[in-house]
Amino acid sequence: MTTTGEHRPASPAERQHVSDLNALPADFTWGVATAAYQIEGAVAEDGRSPSIWDTFSHTPGTIDNGDTGDVACDHYHRVPEDIGLIKQLGADAYRFSIAWPRVVPGGDGPVNKAGLDFYDRLVDGLLEAGVTPFATLYHWDLPQALQDRGGWTVRETSEHFAAYASHAVERLGDRVKDWATLNEPLCSAWIGHLEGRMAPGLTDLTAAVRASYHLHLGHGLAVRAIRAASSDARIGIVNNLSPIEPASASEADAAAARRADGHINRWWLDPILGRGYPQDMVEEYGVELPVRPGDLETIAAPLDWLGLNYYFRQIVAADPDGTAPRAKQVPVPGARLTHMDWEVHAAGLEQLLVRLSEEYGVRRIYVTENGSAYEDVVAADGSVHDPERVRYLEEHLAACARAVDRGAPLAGYFAWSLMDNFEWAYGYDKRFGLVHVDYATQRRTVKSSGRRYAELVRKHAERRGGRAAV
Repeated sequence: MTTTGEHRPASPAERQHVSDLNALPADFTWGVATAAYQIEGAVAEDGRSPSIWDTFSHTPGTIDNGDTGDVACDHYHRVPEDIGLIKQLGADAYRFSIAWPRVVPGGDGPVNKAGLDFYDRLVDGLLEAGVTPFATLYHWDLPQALQDRGGWTVRETSEHFAAYASHAVERLGDRVKDWATLNEPLCSAWIGHLEGRMAPGLTDLTAAVRASYHLHLGHGLAVRAIRAASSDARIGIVNNLSPIEPASASEADAAAARRADGHINRWWLDPILGRGYPQDMVEEYGVELPVRPGDLETIAAPLDWLGLNYYFRQIVAADPDGTAPRAKQVPVPGARLTHMDWEVHAAGLEQLLVRLSEEYGVRRIYVTENGSAYEDVVAADGSVHDPERVRYLEEHLAACARAVDRGAPLAGYFAWSLMDNFEWAYGYDKRFGLVHVDYATQRRTVKSSGRRYAELVRKHAERRGGRAAV
């Protein structure tokens, strides 16, 4: 069952934010986003095999409260209800990910028809509701069978990824036109292979650098495979980026900020945009890249758009005894913080959008994720009032409008997330949704932020003479 709670009129400050959005283009895409392992559940149904996140989440001590994605939001069985929520929020696009272990359970080899059937039904349901599907092919759920053979540290995984991409696009590409290859490869490589806080849980710099390279190679091979399967596909990749600032005016902190920018931003942007790998970071890591002739050209395959996931900036200080990049994030005194202890800094989103446009020449950008976790409380009447998230949403959308006014080619915004879900190593304690989920009953409740988002969509449509949100 879905409830909306009592409607609250916009405050004067909120109405001001509406006028701040005038710079957004008339055809601006308003979306919401999710990821397969975080919401689907049904991890052993209809031929799906274990992913590295199934393995990682069932490893004692890896996830807060011992949580797993076994059931999550039970989206696998609740697609019609969840599509109804998307419409209720006013979104005209939905960014979801396809689970590789549902489609090709062995990682390579036979295709699982039942897995593709699920995404077939999802896509058809979205289109029937007037919602444009944006599909992400990899949101971290590598089939465990491939991890057992080396995972992203070996070249063969890149090739298997391209084959899996072909299968997905051949089945869905007549209806899905917008495709992302990878979501946040930084997390897969650095957090999963260097820091050990995400699947597969390694702490090995050499493995991390090789994984980063093969993720990029898999991206480039998948771009080629998608274009071969669908001539009118629009293809992008999604990176999580952060503005980097030194903690002081010292030369040591300035150098650390440069290295941190290389580690977090340039390593993930330069190769895919034709600049090759930044030499200062190659030297910093001291790991030989397994480059073969033609690889860099494959990695830099032309794209139709770039996805930006933004959550926080980073203030960094030198950490000479630390691992690469020898920089550590330091807290910002007096900062507003989310439940993740992340600083709220909307200006950083504007800064990144302008940088992508001016420094990298990107011609079409989507904010593919942006959102905030707070300790939501369900009121006695069943409503969920989340003023901090409303404020966060308004401030970041206003930052988007300022970036557009400065020339950034921003085509759309996807709020993270449609609903509360399994937040990786944080389990179910951290809630990002515009829709509250009671995990015991799977009851969905649209929060105040969800109603505010729908209002902003409707106001934008009215100002531009487009259709109003339903």
